[in-house]
Formats: sequence, C-alpha cells, structure tokens
Amino acid sequence: MAVSLREYRARIRSVESTKKITRAMELIAASRIIKAQQYAQAAAPYARELTRAVSAVATYSNVDHPLTTEPENPKRAAILVVTSDRGLAGAYSSAVIKEAERLAEKLRSDGREVDTYLTGRKGVAYFKFRNRPVAQEWTGFSDQPTYDVAREIGDTLINAFLAGEDNPDVELSENAHDVDEVHVVYTRFRSMLVQEPTAVRLLPLEIIEGAESPEDVDVLPLYEFEPSAAEVLDGLLPRYVQSRIFFALLQASASELAARQKAMKAATDNAEELIKKYTRIANQARQAGITQEISEIVGGVNALADANAAGE
Repeated sequence: MAVSLREYRARIRSVESTKKITRAMELIAASRIIKAQQYAQAAAPYARELTRAVSAVATYSNVDHPLTTEPENPKRAAILVVTSDRGLAGAYSSAVIKEAERLAEKLRSDGREVDTYLTGRKGVAYFKFRNRPVAQEWTGFSDQPTYDVAREIGDTLINAFLAGEDNPDVELSENAHDVDEVHVVYTRFRSMLVQEPTAVRLLPLEIIEGAESPEDVDVLPLYEFEPSAAEVLDGLLPRYVQSRIFFALLQASASELAARQKAMKAATDNAEELIKKYTRIANQARQAGITQEISEIVGGVNALADANAAGE
C-alpha cells in the first residue's frame, strides 16, 4: 500500500503542476483577447469604408479590371488557409483545415486544380506530414498579425492571380502557379463562445460580402475619377485585397485566443477533477495501510498474549 500511496502522491503533484500551467495560459489568453478584439474592431471601419469606395468605383465605371473580371473557364484556384503557430487551442486549427479540405474537394469536383497557401505552423506541419505541396507559407505572427504581413500575403496572391500569358513579367515562387480564383479560409470571431470557420472567395472580387458590405440604406458616393477610373482601380483594389486579408488575420487571432482560453479552462477543470480523484484514492490507500498496520499490531499482541498464557 505504501508504494501505491507514493505513486498517487506523485501523480497529484504532477497534475498540480499541469494545472498551474494551464491556469496561467488561460489567464494570458484572457488578457490578450481583449486587445485582439479591439484591433479587429478598429480595423472594421477602414475595411467597411474601403469596401464602399470599391463598390462605388466598380458600380459607376465601365472599366474591365483584371481583379474584377470573371474568367470564362477557370482551371486553377488558390486557397489561403489561416491557422495558428501554437497548439493548445482545442480544435481551432483542425476546424479551419477541415473547412479548407471541404473547399478544395469542391473546387476539384468542379474541375479546378488547387494551390495551397498557408499561414501558421500548425497548417504547415499538417501539409508537410502528408507530403502535400504548398505554394508558399508564412509563420510566426498568428497571435499578433501586422499589416505588413497582410500586404506581403496580398501581393503574393494578386501576383498569382495576375500571372500568365498576359503578364509574363510577374514572378512566382517555385511551387506557385497562375490561378483564376483566390479563396481565403479563416476563423470568424462571433463571440467568446462561438468561432466559425469561414471560406471567402477573394478574387475575382465580390464586393458585397458579409459584415463589411454596405448597408442597404447606404447610398454609394459618386466619384469623379482623375486621371481615370482604371488607374483609380489599379491603386484601390490591391489595398482592398490587403485590407480583407488583414481583417481575416485579426479575426483569426481573436478566435485563436478565445479557443485557447476555452481549451485551457477545460484543461484546468479536468486537472482539478483528477486531483480530487487521486486525493480520494490516496486517502483510501493510506487508510487501508493504517488499518493493515493496526491489524498486524493487534495480531502480534494477541499472539504474544497467547504465548505468555501457554508458558504459564
């Protein structure tokens, strides 16, 4: 019984150490998620107004811009999958990857080949473990994304979309190809309890979309284009794409922290239950050991008394 008691006490100490770690990670995630929500909310007005501007320019001009033109026979699509750099966030990354897999399967069933672009080490590890080709990857910023990263990703995806026979000067990475569509799969932050994997087609541009589309009661502003509508779109549309990607990264960051807080709270609660269970078993083992020792002492005393009585 003594050996079992030592084992249970060692398990209790181990679970208590784990509980301290999970509790600390829960508190860290809770403190960071407020800032992540504030960043996402601060970026929303810019994205919304930029969407209205692009909507107005696209509506009141007759320019056929490459980023807004639907290809007649799309053959290849790119998917940007936004995952996390770190684990211990429950099913956050796996849910995004599953949504990306469903989208890729749908695109392949429609006759399109798929190029995969990844952000976050979890997504990179998933695809490398399965020896799947990746066009390009970005890591190290999932919990605190910056606009510079969004600009780099946006420029890469725009180059892949514009590359081809019409733009032979556009250079792509080794595993990348020219594509006819660009999709983004990320986790939309609904609330602290709900984070929803979402797939959005980014290119060719679909202006009316989700929470950042203009309200029905809004009147689109009228613009005068100088020097021309085409040059305005040339400058405006890349910013729009970068803004959309940055907003997706901010939403994913808030969702990751919320998922990590929820997962760490569940782990802390489970650790408390294990500590109670092992403490109860250890007490039972200790009581059994005490009972056995008392029985042995009583048995020894009785045997000694019987021996003395027999000697008399």
